[in-house]
Amino acid sequence: MLTLYQRMTTGQFLRLVAVIEVLIAIENALSLRLLFRALRPADPWLRGDRSPACAAQAWRTLVELPVEYLRRGRRNPLLISAVPFDVYASLDLGLSWWSGVILLAGSAVVLLYGVALRYFLMELSMRPVIERISQDLPDDFAIGRPAVPLRLKLLTAVPALNIVTGVVVAGLSTNGTATLSDLGVDVVVAVLVSLTTAFYLTLLLTRSILGPIHDLRAATQRVAQGDLSVRVPVVSADETGLLAQSFNAAVAGLQEREALREAFGSYVDPEVAEKVLRDGAVLEGDEVDVTVLFLDIRDFTAFAERASAREVVALLNGLWERVIPILTRHGGHANKLIGDGLLAVFGAPMRLEDHADRAVDAALEIAAQVREAYGQRLRVGIGVNSGRVVAGTIGGGGKLDFTVIGDAVNTAARVEAQTRVTGDDVLITDAVWERLRRPHGEWAERPSSELRGKREPVRLWAPARTSEREEGRWAPAIGSSSAVRAAPTPPSG
Repeated sequence: MLTLYQRMTTGQFLRLVAVIEVLIAIENALSLRLLFRALRPADPWLRGDRSPACAAQAWRTLVELPVEYLRRGRRNPLLISAVPFDVYASLDLGLSWWSGVILLAGSAVVLLYGVALRYFLMELSMRPVIERISQDLPDDFAIGRPAVPLRLKLLTAVPALNIVTGVVVAGLSTNGTATLSDLGVDVVVAVLVSLTTAFYLTLLLTRSILGPIHDLRAATQRVAQGDLSVRVPVVSADETGLLAQSFNAAVAGLQEREALREAFGSYVDPEVAEKVLRDGAVLEGDEVDVTVLFLDIRDFTAFAERASAREVVALLNGLWERVIPILTRHGGHANKLIGDGLLAVFGAPMRLEDHADRAVDAALEIAAQVREAYGQRLRVGIGVNSGRVVAGTIGGGGKLDFTVIGDAVNTAARVEAQTRVTGDDVLITDAVWERLRRPHGEWAERPSSELRGKREPVRLWAPARTSEREEGRWAPAIGSSSAVRAAPTPPSG
């Protein structure tokens, strides 16, 4: 650019080129040293440590590297390149001090362009490495506040380009008659134009680009908060418009899948639904220790015969509205709704160490809720049993069902049927009793029963009635004698 405003011989031109190349080499060497220092926080990741903490540190280091370089070496281009070159050029070309000042202003314009160019080249060169680092970042990684916002990049890079372009065009349009005094005028004019007309156009361009981006950012924050009804206005037919359209399509897909998920969770227990969505439709059978709760409505057949279909459905829905939340609150899930019966499982698919305690708590609360809500109009029998079962999906032909299979399930159903004999609302087996870890009030043993399909009689326990607590014996209607005892206390230590 200097040759456009100052006559010089070939020898002077070559000497100036040699001097500036040496100065640039020195400045680049110092810049590399600064870059290596700025890269030190990323060394652990570069050496193979792919932990989330090291990845986050490396990501921030490389993303902020251009800004950090400018912060540490902002004086180097001026002090190492521009000032020494201007001094040498002034001496070699025999310039006055005023011409030297103008030359320094012209050099500042070139440096401004060079700094902007170096910044964006560093960003582009770091991008492949940053993309690789981002694969190791944790999902909850927060980017934080940008070091250089996009608005600032546009408002500085575009005017800088306009200033350099204006000075060069002004020099080329003089047909070789321009002087260093003209260079000073051209620099002032180019700066004024960039800070007025060109800056206003740049500001409009910035708003045109950043407006849709801000809309997208606000919309993504609402989606992160769970609002899938948000949509971004498509205000242009360029890339930002296509991006907004793609965002709206993606959110619409998420909204549709969430609706399916909610509907799926209404027909399938939420725990099972989550496991199916996470692990796939086919859940391989696992042998696990669980507690099974079987509930049945007493005298339901007679009620169904004299009531209308709407009354029957209303009764069942009202009952399950009370029962199922209790099961869920205690960590169980309603595995099957069979008309007037319900099969609940504690310990599958989510493993629970205290599944027996949870099932007993749920059974007692359900019995109390039913008595309070319905009195003598409706009674339920609840049988609770623990044991090993196979939990998984069964079915075929496009129909799958998560269920538990095993003798423990059959025994729970038989125990529930025994409540009609003993007159209790809740009966638990000795297998449940042995697994209890905390007290659940006083219990009375009922006569051992020979359940259908069982070779040996099964010991049964029921919550002690008031008369049993007072007299310390079985109710007379049972026809046997046994002591009332409290549920076991959890082991100490």
